Amino acid sequence: MSGALPQNRLSAATREPAWVRWLLISLALVFLSLFLFLPLVSVFFEAFKRGWDVYLAAVVEPDALSAIKLTLIAAAISVPLNLVFGVAAAWAIAKFDFRGKSVLLTLIDLPFSVSPVIAGLIYVLVFGLQGWFGAWLMEHDIKIIFAVPGIVLATIFITFPFVARELIPLMQAQGLEQEEAAVVLGASGWQTFWKVTLPNVKWALLYGVILCNARAMGEFGAVSVVSGHIRGMTNTMPLHIEILYNEYQFAAAFAVASLLASLALVTLVLKYIVERRVQQQLAQAKSAGATA
Repeated sequence: MSGALPQNRLSAATREPAWVRWLLISLALVFLSLFLFLPLVSVFFEAFKRGWDVYLAAVVEPDALSAIKLTLIAAAISVPLNLVFGVAAAWAIAKFDFRGKSVLLTLIDLPFSVSPVIAGLIYVLVFGLQGWFGAWLMEHDIKIIFAVPGIVLATIFITFPFVARELIPLMQAQGLEQEEAAVVLGASGWQTFWKVTLPNVKWALLYGVILCNARAMGEFGAVSVVSGHIRGMTNTMPLHIEILYNEYQFAAAFAVASLLASLALVTLVLKYIVERRVQQQLAQAKSAGATA
């Protein structure tokens, strides 16, 4: 009985009157309506306000198609590279002890703490015409800044934490027992990774890839600095939307913006589905660790 009393007091301390709960829920719904649902609805309303023909013409316009293509190219290159890096970094950090582990963790978090604009400026200082390698690149006719390679590099830098940061907590919660058992049974390092480690983190891996892809397609700051805003050549979808809006082509701007908004909605649904699987997997890993 004496052991149950603190638990009862604890549960009583966390209970609130019904009016407090409803007030907090109402405030959250009002906030979401004003800053999420209303802007999202307005994007689609403005996109289709002048009819389907205007919408379709804005989407299939050559500069818009070029922006969509470049956005897909940047995502198609950066996401797989960050997938490989994220898995390797998470595996090393969660499964091994080595000098510099804390430094590696700090470097992984670097894009979260550095402004994307600053990241773009760093690439300009390194690869620009007046940068460290600018003269050498010009001599060998290699163009990085104001070209596709610069956009891809900026996108990779901005998005590389997402996969690693989703895998590390799960791998650490799962511990080393299964890998050690596989090694004892004669499995090699690669066999252990492919047959044990990777299947155990597949949902967290997919979750990180979804977030990485969404950020890659929607990145603006770093890409804006390194792109040069060359219409039809180095403009991604966010940059193309900005140009259209600044030129008062509102219908076209909202039409292209609706494509990014649709991507955000699809990402949100996939994120919800995968997040539930990740939480279940993490709970199972913690339960197995506590039992062991």
